[in-house]
Amino acid sequence: MKKCKITVMRKVLHKDLIERYENPIQHACDIAEGQTFVCENAAKPDGLCVSAWESMRPFVEELAKGGGNFYDGWMKNEKSAMISCNDGFRPVSFLIEVIET
Repeated sequence: MKKCKITVMRKVLHKDLIERYENPIQHACDIAEGQTFVCENAAKPDGLCVSAWESMRPFVEELAKGGGNFYDGWMKNEKSAMISCNDGFRPVSFLIEVIET
C-alpha cells in the first residue's frame, strides 16, 4: 500500500452558529493549519480526530490502494482529495496526497 500525507489546509470557526446552537464544551478541535499526518497501510494516524478520520477514511483507503481520480477529474492531481471533517461549527479542510516512494 502507498503512504498518504494529510495536511490541514484550512480551519474555519462559525461563531454565530456556535453561540446559537452548540452547548458549551471544554475541548474543541486543536488541530492547526499546516499540521501534517502520515498514513501507513491506510490506518488512522495518531493525533488525528476520529470524526475527521471517518470523513476521509474511504478516500485514504482508495489512494493507498493506488486508486484516485475521484468523481471523474474533481482534483487537478488525481492522486489527491480535499476532504472536510463533519463538524459544522468548526470545519477543517484536509488535503490528502499519495506519497510516492
